[in-house]
Amino acid sequence: MNRLTKAAVVALALTTTAVPMLAEAQSRDRREYRQDRRDDRRDFRDERRDDRRDWRNGRYDNRQDYRRDRRDDRRDFRDERRDDRRDFRNDRWDRNNRDWWRGRSDFRGYNGPRSGYWYAPSYGYYRVEPRYYGYRWRTGGYLPSQYRSYYVRDPYFYGLREAPRGYRYVHAGSDILMIAVATGLIASVLSNVY
Repeated sequence: MNRLTKAAVVALALTTTAVPMLAEAQSRDRREYRQDRRDDRRDFRDERRDDRRDWRNGRYDNRQDYRRDRRDDRRDFRDERRDDRRDFRNDRWDRNNRDWWRGRSDFRGYNGPRSGYWYAPSYGYYRVEPRYYGYRWRTGGYLPSQYRSYYVRDPYFYGLREAPRGYRYVHAGSDILMIAVATGLIASVLSNVY
């Protein structure tokens, strides 16, 4: 026999013995997995049975402690939610308060209006063409493309709903505009925010 036929015979012998051995190993793994799951279910049933016996025999101190702990947890949760709502109400934009922006991290570096510049929270001051300084934006107009990238990071702070798909809120001077992202069409205007 030449080498090639010997190699083919050896390969055939290996495949005929290796495939059944592999299948047997996989089925053994499946059987062990099923057995483990069966044992886990049995243990869980035994634990529940023991709990029911304790409850029937009057040994239910743990259950009362458990209920008491859950009641305390619910009270704590309600108190925390109430505090969170209070904090949320106090951390909102207020049109009547002229200094609402003081102390906010996104207004770091804001020193009031500057001639020839607009300020966008979290972005800083940026230069504006003279024709747009003091410009009154109107619904149906278009925001130039160079000013469309100053997105409002937290619209909920300003009492705005989430923008519809394809629209974003942007800072334009002291105004907030909702624009179509693709075209810059102004859908709504919130004037003189700061």
